[in-house]
Amino acid sequence: MNLTAMGFACDRSGHDAIGAIFAAIKHKSKFVLDADISKCFDKINHKTLLSKLNTFPTLGRQIRAWLKAGVVDGKKLFPTDEGTPQGGVISPLLANIALHGLEELIMGIAPNIDMKRLDGTQMSGRDKIKSLSLIRYADDFVVLHEDLEVIKLCKCKIEEWLFDLSLELKPSKTRISHTLNQVEDEKPGFNFLGFNIRQFPVGKYQSGKNRRGLLGFKTIITPSKESQKRHYHKVSEVIKMSRGIDQVTLIKKLNPIIRGWCNYYSTVVSEKIFSRIWHLVVHKLLKWGLHRHRNKGRRWIQSKYFHTVGGDNWTFSTREDKNPIILRKARRGKQPKRQTLRKHSDTDIVRHVKVKGNASPYDGEWVYWSTRMGNHPEVPKRVSILLKRQKGKCSHCGNYFKDGDSLEVDHIVPKSKGGKNKYDNWQLLHRHCHDTKTANDGSLGNKSICNRGKPKPPVKSESIF
Repeated sequence: MNLTAMGFACDRSGHDAIGAIFAAIKHKSKFVLDADISKCFDKINHKTLLSKLNTFPTLGRQIRAWLKAGVVDGKKLFPTDEGTPQGGVISPLLANIALHGLEELIMGIAPNIDMKRLDGTQMSGRDKIKSLSLIRYADDFVVLHEDLEVIKLCKCKIEEWLFDLSLELKPSKTRISHTLNQVEDEKPGFNFLGFNIRQFPVGKYQSGKNRRGLLGFKTIITPSKESQKRHYHKVSEVIKMSRGIDQVTLIKKLNPIIRGWCNYYSTVVSEKIFSRIWHLVVHKLLKWGLHRHRNKGRRWIQSKYFHTVGGDNWTFSTREDKNPIILRKARRGKQPKRQTLRKHSDTDIVRHVKVKGNASPYDGEWVYWSTRMGNHPEVPKRVSILLKRQKGKCSHCGNYFKDGDSLEVDHIVPKSKGGKNKYDNWQLLHRHCHDTKTANDGSLGNKSICNRGKPKPPVKSESIF
């Protein structure tokens, strides 16, 4: 069973939820219950939430006081008899605690499903559990299964379970669809966390395979149309409201917006969408220039505000400054030679690697989390950075590090030969690999003699664990 629970957590992101959905449907098309809980943060039952916490009395009274504290809007105080106030530091955690148990509910349904093999025999409980998937991120979740009746059963059970929390599914945002085929009036595919997930029929040369043969379809995940429209309208509004400012200020306003949106969708099939949105933005920028210079033509606007950078003639940027002081600062890295608007298509498409299973930063697997995140509370910062840079592998033997291995930081160029204490000269090795490397790199030689005629002591290895 595929369970990806919780949002607002350091070890889980929206991209992990999308990765879990892709893993659940990449080999088989399925029906989808795409559900959203109506006013989840505003209507959670306090009594049920506190009973789920089951904590000691002092902390229970403190959390109850937080829940009853009220919300200030303007100069008025509004009571909070139910729900967890949005904007509170602890509200996301309490909401996740309240919704905890939804996964166990679906897991309990799975063994009782009527699923038969091709020969008519009933499938095993393990296979039934694997066939049903629940992916939840905060108060948004989807249920996936190949049988429509199972999806309808899950919907009824979830509605009954939410009733005890004084919650309900939002009808306008809850729908049953199919990843490949049309279901009644519902189009194929569904939106989740700003992504559109859909499968398309393809020929044998584009289709993937499973144990039964060709799939006949391909799973494509793209930015949803609603997200594309919101982003374009936001960029257009900034350009429209910036007609009285200079080009540099406009670039500084637009770059964070474009960078943030593109980075979020850089893990899916977004290349063509990035290119199309950029063409629309260029049109808006030309209109911005024509409004600033009403007596000039389009070609003059293009030559003034768009320049050739890296072989691209349509780069919205300032002219390269010839001032010697600015050029001197640019060489030192203190100031760029020109200000350039970031293009959507400049963002590299890199697939997100989903967190494995039910792994957590607090499960003690510090090697895995340091390699993935580049930091861990139980690991020195330098070791975490080197683990992430080396992708969890020893630079000497090429094998992956495992929990329990003895790791040591080694100088690539030994300090006895002028090596520096910096990241470019550090690498992480197994202890035995470090011993082998040190014995062969000449760092234990007796070439360096002090004034008394005695050899310098060998460089001590730096053990991490």
